[in-house]
Amino acid sequence: MTGTNPAQQAPIDIAALADDPYAVYAQFRRAGPVHRITGTDGLPAWLVTGYDDVREALADPRLSLDKRNVRPGGYRGMALPPALDANLLNMDPPDHTRIRRLVSRAFTPRRIERLREPIRRTADELLDAIAADERADLIASYAAPLPITVICDLLGVAPADRLDFRSWTDALVAPDPTRPSLAREAIGNMLSFLTHLIAGKRTAPADDLLSAMIAVRDEEDRLNEDELTSLAFLILFAGYENTVHLIGNAILALLRHPDQSAELRADPTRLSAAVEESARYDGPMPLAIRRFPTEDTSIGGVAVPAGETVLLSLAAAHRDPRRFTDPDRFDIDRGATGHLALGHGIHYCLGAPLARMETEIALSALLDRFPDMVLDVPPSELRWRPSMRSRGLLALPVRTGGAERTVADR
Repeated sequence: MTGTNPAQQAPIDIAALADDPYAVYAQFRRAGPVHRITGTDGLPAWLVTGYDDVREALADPRLSLDKRNVRPGGYRGMALPPALDANLLNMDPPDHTRIRRLVSRAFTPRRIERLREPIRRTADELLDAIAADERADLIASYAAPLPITVICDLLGVAPADRLDFRSWTDALVAPDPTRPSLAREAIGNMLSFLTHLIAGKRTAPADDLLSAMIAVRDEEDRLNEDELTSLAFLILFAGYENTVHLIGNAILALLRHPDQSAELRADPTRLSAAVEESARYDGPMPLAIRRFPTEDTSIGGVAVPAGETVLLSLAAAHRDPRRFTDPDRFDIDRGATGHLALGHGIHYCLGAPLARMETEIALSALLDRFPDMVLDVPPSELRWRPSMRSRGLLALPVRTGGAERTVADR
């Protein structure tokens, strides 16, 4: 591998990425800052690995998110109908600026803060159910249902209408190559659900984010129907999917470092730092959203032609020893400010405050309830989602331990 050799490399091994993406990306990073690769879809792309280059590229206006700027036959990412594709992850200014401004008027800090107590109640209820058995899968019973409850509460989805969002997102993020129809069905189901949900909110608005997004306007400007549906999809999909893995990966890191778990129980004020270190150490997105240069561009001293696909490796950047000392070590006292797990520049995650709050509450409630919880399998037997796009466990089997505390004990 060489950063300046334009020859196409062998395809990235999806199994190796699932087992240990950090070892795979470290090989690239050590060999050079930018590499021509073949993605898991068989299409060519440029992989950027160093922290400084990734951070700079995230904020470079020449690197477009608009798929209309990709060269013919290039990698475009997930194929979606227009009613789901008109979202912030596919837009550049001025459309991105306009829509983000409109959404920000509805997605306020006050609205997010109102969710704090409901999140804690939901976490406690889920832990009550877990406490009934000695063993549990913390993805299925905790890390997955908590975010979907939060997102549905935020959007105003009635409990009876909370369908199998996890199966839909699984089909989109980690599609089964032997059953391509599942991804198409998931897209159709999600579009139908959101279309009916928005129609209902327009007829009977309530005090929720979706109703506020329908009503929001800035002078004569407002969200059109495709933009509204696409934003609801983005909030549901990204807000759920990424938070599941942020919570699950953080729990695993603490289970594998019981000394630091004990420190957090003794001093909960360090939870915020633990969330930041977890996001750096094993974040939910190994790669940022693909980008397309609008002109011939130099990244890390390597010439990248206009219209090519650029993949920014957050996983490689977060383990770059030039930015983080001893980067393969999990350390809640590191002070992991500057990580890029939630983005950088104008595309910084709009839901970052909510994701941080959910993860902090999830960790706090779990550590408080089950101080003796341990993994129920060796770490080598844990199974990871086979995806280049996301980093998440398929299951997190644990033994709850004999020292479970009741609400009255706390």
